[in-house]
Amino acid sequence: MNRVSAALYAAALILSGCAATGQGLVGGVSTSADVLAQMGHPAERVAAADGDTIWFYPNHFGRVTYAVHVAPDGRVRLVDQVLDEAHVARIAAGQTTRAQVGAMFGPPYQTTYLPRQKREVWTWNMFNVQQIPHQLHVQMSDDGIVREVLMLEDRRGRNELFFRF
Repeated sequence: MNRVSAALYAAALILSGCAATGQGLVGGVSTSADVLAQMGHPAERVAAADGDTIWFYPNHFGRVTYAVHVAPDGRVRLVDQVLDEAHVARIAAGQTTRAQVGAMFGPPYQTTYLPRQKREVWTWNMFNVQQIPHQLHVQMSDDGIVREVLMLEDRRGRNELFFRF
């Protein structure tokens, strides 16, 4: 992808997601009704350990996910873009649980099972800090504990032109 194409792609992503970014929602002031009016219904709602409910909004072709933390009284506590390297760094292999990963990132783009390793793999599309497409793969053993975290460059389609004749 050349620089012009990358810039146009980034601009299209920004423009396509402006309505569902949570901009204008204010922690402690905005309500769940404000969230529904601005962002629509979430893809998933997860009960958090602190009593909040986290509403997840995958966006930008699944490479960005906004998490809206809603307190029990219906007020918004926080709106956060969670598919980034800072959030990935919070996953601790051997300690983080399946439920914690779900509460961190929301619904995965894809789930698979590796029978030989006896591991479930949750995959999300995301961008790294340079805005290069990557895939996040979180592998969990049957006991629900994260065993491995891989963030790999997503090269699908990058060499597509070289193979067309």
